[in-house]
Amino acid sequence: MADIIICNDLGPGKMFTRDGQIYTVLDIEHNKTAMRQMVVKVKVKNLRTGTINDMTFTGGDKVQTIFLEKKKMNYLYNDGTFDVFMDNKTYEQVSIPHDRLKWEMQFIKDNSEVTITFYNDEILGIELPSKVALQVTHTDDAVKGDTINNPRKDATLETGLVIKVPMFIKNGEMVYVTTKDAQYDSRVNN
Repeated sequence: MADIIICNDLGPGKMFTRDGQIYTVLDIEHNKTAMRQMVVKVKVKNLRTGTINDMTFTGGDKVQTIFLEKKKMNYLYNDGTFDVFMDNKTYEQVSIPHDRLKWEMQFIKDNSEVTITFYNDEILGIELPSKVALQVTHTDDAVKGDTINNPRKDATLETGLVIKVPMFIKNGEMVYVTTKDAQYDSRVNN
């Protein structure tokens, strides 16, 4: 059930709906002067489109908060148009258009567990961990003497993602990659 709250009570992480769109609050600022009513400036992210906007409310305006459902699901396969995920408890499968998940699929390999966010029956997206372990499928060997100023080389990972890695990384090694910016984080120690 959703609650109606005064916009003054919004805070980072709270979610609400307005004009048929779903938003999450990133930041909020209250501005009250003696000459006028309170103004509440809210920086929000639209959960359907991913755009970040600023909204302005007058103190006392009301919004409808929402609650999102999150399910852990495993990635099964890509059928060319959709990426298919399955709930391991109920065996329910959901399909998400591949073009909606271009960024996320760089970090998801077969049978990876992901968290899918739903609002009612609408799929809003996938939450990725802050970093994932992926195997290096191709990289060139280091060249002796190529060690000045922390040199990097290209490495292709098992999902097809190409990143820059340190010269000591070899084919077949597992590396951690940050999902925020697709950068090398560290080598996985066995």
